[in-house]
Amino acid sequence: MPHINVDKNLPGIRSLMAFSPETATPMGELANLLLRTNEGMSMADRELIAAHVSYLNDCFYCQQSHGAIAVCYLDGNHDLVEQVKRDYTHAAISDKLKALLVIAGSVQKGGKHVTPNQIENAKNLGATDRDIHDTVLIAAAFCMFNRYVDGLAANTPTDLSTYPLRAKQVAEKGYGNHIFSSKQPVPENEKI
Repeated sequence: MPHINVDKNLPGIRSLMAFSPETATPMGELANLLLRTNEGMSMADRELIAAHVSYLNDCFYCQQSHGAIAVCYLDGNHDLVEQVKRDYTHAAISDKLKALLVIAGSVQKGGKHVTPNQIENAKNLGATDRDIHDTVLIAAAFCMFNRYVDGLAANTPTDLSTYPLRAKQVAEKGYGNHIFSSKQPVPENEKI
């Protein structure tokens, strides 16, 4: 049960954003800037970093949401997303992304856990300064988003079938006010 009075029909961060639209707008803008570009890293890689950090933070809602968005970008490859969240070292992803996930995991522990060796390794594997910057900022932002969702005990659906429909909307339209102002999509088999 949420710690504050929010719309019970909106899951996770969506209910919190509806509660506070003035903070939702910049948070949505930040999410779009970090996750909705293919500059350097792909949008799939960016969502994988978000899902992995959310997994490390044990934020069920965010890891499921961003994992489902990554699945959209990866042509439905759910198994790859799950492997990246749990054990990316054995996942079929680039060595560059693995090195960036090491950095993201260090940020999740605390910014000072990022080492010069981690940065050098990522650069040796092809990471640019922009890739490293964005990885650190995605990881830091998701620590904030995860703590926002869990710190206010936002409603978190455990039915995994609810995540792909919203993920498709985000993959197509991005992040923003439509996320908390539009109804949750309903699976075709549940429509009246």
